[in-house]
Amino acid sequence: MTALETSVWTTVCRVDDLAPERGAAALLGADQVALFRLLDGRVLAVQQHDPFSDAYVISRGIVGSRSVDGVEVPTVASPMYKQVFDLTTGRCLDVAGKTPARGLPADLRTWPVRVRDDLVEVGS
Repeated sequence: MTALETSVWTTVCRVDDLAPERGAAALLGADQVALFRLLDGRVLAVQQHDPFSDAYVISRGIVGSRSVDGVEVPTVASPMYKQVFDLTTGRCLDVAGKTPARGLPADLRTWPVRVRDDLVEVGS
C-alpha cells in the first residue's frame, strides 16, 4: 500500500517529540511501531518487533546509513544481535549470522508516514 492509497491516518506525536537520529516506540492499534526522525527531516516507521531476538526493541537501535545498489539508505541496527535494516523498505541488509526466531520473516514491516501541521501521522 502506498501513501496515496492510505485512507486511515493516526496521529502519534508531534514531530518535535522525536529526537533526530533516535527511535521512539508508538502504539498503532495493536501494532507497535518504531519511529525514526532523520537529519533530513523525514520520519520513517517500521515494526518495533525484532524478528531475530523476538523482542520489541527496534526503536532502541543505532541509526546509520549504508550504500545499497549505489544509493545511500538510512538504516537501523538492532540493539540485540546487530542485524541491519533499511528504514525505507524494512529489508534486512545484514543477518549477522542469525536466523529469525520462530520462522519469522527477516524483513521489517513498514508504514507510510506524513508530517502535517507539525504532527506525525502513520497510515494504515
